[in-house]
Amino acid sequence: MIMEKERLQLIEYGKKLVINNLTKGTGGNLSIYDREKRLIAITPTGIDFLEIKAEDIVITDLEGNIVDGLKKPSSELEMHRIMYEKRDDIDAVIHAHTTYVTVLSCLRCELPPVHYMVAVAGKNVRCSEYATYGTKELAQNAYEAMKDRKAAILANHGVLAGARDLANAFNILEEVEYCSEIYYRSKSIGEPVILEDDEMNLMEKKFQTYGQK
Repeated sequence: MIMEKERLQLIEYGKKLVINNLTKGTGGNLSIYDREKRLIAITPTGIDFLEIKAEDIVITDLEGNIVDGLKKPSSELEMHRIMYEKRDDIDAVIHAHTTYVTVLSCLRCELPPVHYMVAVAGKNVRCSEYATYGTKELAQNAYEAMKDRKAAILANHGVLAGARDLANAFNILEEVEYCSEIYYRSKSIGEPVILEDDEMNLMEKKFQTYGQK
């Protein structure tokens, strides 16, 4: 079975999305890119994250052609593929319908630096232009919103996060959801104080050496 390690990681983190209340059922998708082999391992469309098996994971080439697998790949394959094609700093992508980011997405609102942990994604998290799910237009819009960032809000849809590996992509997604909740709650009782650019520039530098590599 090709990309067996990556398949098992996708299953593990798909379950973590559900267990940590970051999505429900089939709401979202995950992928890993093998840059040397130019192969993408991606979750299948329409299967509950708690039910996905290793053989359900779909392997495609960078052009999106199926190399291995009997299931249909995620409907958002284009959104994953464009990141691997145009970004050399991203080898894992997670998309989910997290509650608080999706609230911001329905307001077409970016996530400002209300908390320093926004810096895991960048100075802020932009909201993309709206496009129908599963389309090349959505993929392009997501790519534009995520330039120089590790996450993007998808208008009226959810969140997208990318990193060198799945663990870091998951951490970014989780922190963006947390900061979105903080922003939502603080806006409900007042006007939050937004961190200035100088502080966020410092945070971006500090986060380059943050955590275990």
